[in-house]
Amino acid sequence: MKKSLGDKIIDWIIVLFMLLVVVAMLYPLWNTLAISFNDARDSIKGGIYLWPREWTLYNYQSIFKTDKIFKAFMVSVSRTVLTTVLNVFFSGLLGYVLSRKEFIFRRFLTVFMVMTMYINAGLIPQYFLYRSLGLINTFWVYILPALVGAFNVIVIRTYINSLPASLVESAKIDGAGELRIYFSIIVPMCLPVLATVALWVAVGAWNSWFDSFIFAPKQDLSTLQYEMMKIIASSMQTGISQPDYIDMQSSQSRNMVTPNSLRAAMTMVATVPILVVYPFLQKYFVTVNIGSVKE
Repeated sequence: MKKSLGDKIIDWIIVLFMLLVVVAMLYPLWNTLAISFNDARDSIKGGIYLWPREWTLYNYQSIFKTDKIFKAFMVSVSRTVLTTVLNVFFSGLLGYVLSRKEFIFRRFLTVFMVMTMYINAGLIPQYFLYRSLGLINTFWVYILPALVGAFNVIVIRTYINSLPASLVESAKIDGAGELRIYFSIIVPMCLPVLATVALWVAVGAWNSWFDSFIFAPKQDLSTLQYEMMKIIASSMQTGISQPDYIDMQSSQSRNMVTPNSLRAAMTMVATVPILVVYPFLQKYFVTVNIGSVKE
C-alpha cells in the first residue's frame, strides 16, 4: 500500500522522536563510560562528552587494587545467581499451585501474599527475626528471605491463568501428575514470564547493599555494591578515597583519582554484568504461542 504524504510525515516524526528518546537514554551511560576511561585530573577540566581525551585504566585499577573488591564481587555474583535461580523456582511452583482452581486455599493464600506487599513489620522486628533464626552474619541472610517474592508469584500465576486449560486437561487424561505437568508443559510455555521475573530478581539482588550494611557487616560477606558505596561515601566526605583502597598520588606515578572519575568507573563495574545478561533474556519477553491447541 502506498502511504500518503501525511502518513509519511507522521512516520518521520515518530522515528525522530524515538531517536531522541534513544539518545537521551544512552548518552548518560556513554558519557559515564568515557569519564571512567579518562585521566582523572583531565576530567576535572570538563568537556568530556562521547570520547576520553586522555585514556587511562587507572580508575579501574584503583577499584580492584586490593582483594576486598574481588571478594565482594564474588559474593555478589554468588548471591545473585542463587537468589535468581531459587526465587524463580519456588515462585513458579507457588504460582502454578495458586492457578489451580481445584486448590481450595488458593484465594486465601493469594490474599495473604498480597497483604504482605502492603504490610511490613519494620526493620527492627526483621532484624530480631533474622537473629533468632541465626541468619545474622551468614551468607544465607541474602538467600532465604528472597526465596519467594509475592509480586513475582502473582505475575506468574496470572500468566499461567492465561494459558489454554486444555493443555493441562489433556495431560491429566494421559496420566501425567502435577509435577510432570508443571515441568513438561507449564514451564516451557512460561519462559517469557520466568525470564522477566529472573531479570527483576537478578537486578534487585545485584544492586542491593543495604542488607549487607544491616544484616551482614562482616568483611567476608560484604557485597560489591556495599564496598563501592563505602568508597564513594568516603571520597565524597574527604575528597579522596580510603588509603587502603586507593593511593591518591604515588611518588613513582602521577596517576590519581577523583570522586567523579571513581564514581564513573564504579558505575560501569556495577552496570556491565546486567547489560551482559539482558540480551539473553530479552528474546523471552514477548512470545506468541501458536499451534499449541486447536479449540
